[in-house]
Amino acid sequence: MGFRDGNRITLLQSGAEYFPALIAAIDQAEREVHLETYIYANDQTGLEVTAALVRAAERGVNVKLLLDGYGAREFPKVWEEQLQTAGVSLLYFRPEIDTFRLRRYRLRRMHRKLAVIDARMAFVGGINIIDDLNVSGSHARRYDCAVRVEGPLLQDIYPVVRRLWWLVGWSRLGHRPRVRAYLPVVAEMVGEHRAEFLYRDNLNHRRDIEEAYLAAINSAKTHILIANAYFLPGRRFRQALIDAVGRGVRVTLVLQGRTDHHLFQLAERALYRFFLERGVKIYEYHVSELHAKAAVIDDIWSTVGSSNIDPFSLLLAREANVAVYGKAFAEELRTSLEKAIASGAHPIERQAWSHIPWFQRLASWIVYGLVRLSMGVLGLAARE
Repeated sequence: MGFRDGNRITLLQSGAEYFPALIAAIDQAEREVHLETYIYANDQTGLEVTAALVRAAERGVNVKLLLDGYGAREFPKVWEEQLQTAGVSLLYFRPEIDTFRLRRYRLRRMHRKLAVIDARMAFVGGINIIDDLNVSGSHARRYDCAVRVEGPLLQDIYPVVRRLWWLVGWSRLGHRPRVRAYLPVVAEMVGEHRAEFLYRDNLNHRRDIEEAYLAAINSAKTHILIANAYFLPGRRFRQALIDAVGRGVRVTLVLQGRTDHHLFQLAERALYRFFLERGVKIYEYHVSELHAKAAVIDDIWSTVGSSNIDPFSLLLAREANVAVYGKAFAEELRTSLEKAIASGAHPIERQAWSHIPWFQRLASWIVYGLVRLSMGVLGLAARE
């Protein structure tokens, strides 16, 4: 789609900033609310967002809620009834999952976390509708981030959201959406951010997010900082990072240390020795769960979104990121990531990691191969 000038991009750090901003925008909506999320938890945050959607629908706003059929499979029926009674339109992306018949196309999930309000404001990021204090064994907030977007970039975001809603509705017999005209996009230049909307589907935009990452990495001159919840990169991505180190670029990865998905963590750690021996710095975030999918390169290119660097996000799921080209936003995001490192991450030391017994390293590589196979070929893994 390309970069557009004149946007106002606001970084929202974790649910403490994101949910008040999202709920305030829904409460101010006058005509239309689109909300897409992978997980919609039965907790206090879910209750508050549901109440905001109900309030909007009751005052005549056209509210559309799109949930993933797997990630939101435990969405409370009582909330569903409340929303529909208030007039909210609710659809599920691929709701039928037959666990006994593994079909790759059935497990192409809607992993986006995206909202558009009145075609004038959008929220894009990695934050599900879930209380970010809901982390097992931790009293700290889940580390995650999103952006609020205002300006010309809505011209790219809004049609993508509308089209997916129409496609899902059309695919459900008896649930074909009534055709409504698009709202006029409020696209005046309101800020100084140059930004691009990146999304992944299974047609014309299958590799847009990955290619944007690779282009930025391949042009890096000073530093690369990547924070990613599920980091299982393929050969091209790994080689791009190693080539960057060879050019003198400082490459730092911030990955999960605390996780409920131990199989994925074991697979992820199979790559540690490979990266450490080639000069990549690795930190594991332990104080809480790291769920962010963000990166900063050379303090000029940065991205925030829903896409992990793994086969699920890059080959199967519908994802959405915003890339920002500019110094001010990149420095703000880098500062946030560096604070997270300083307050809650542990460095992985090359020497200590190189002395891990060979059979443990072999086990990690076996799991890594199996996870990449299951995620990339069968699409078995559905995570946050």
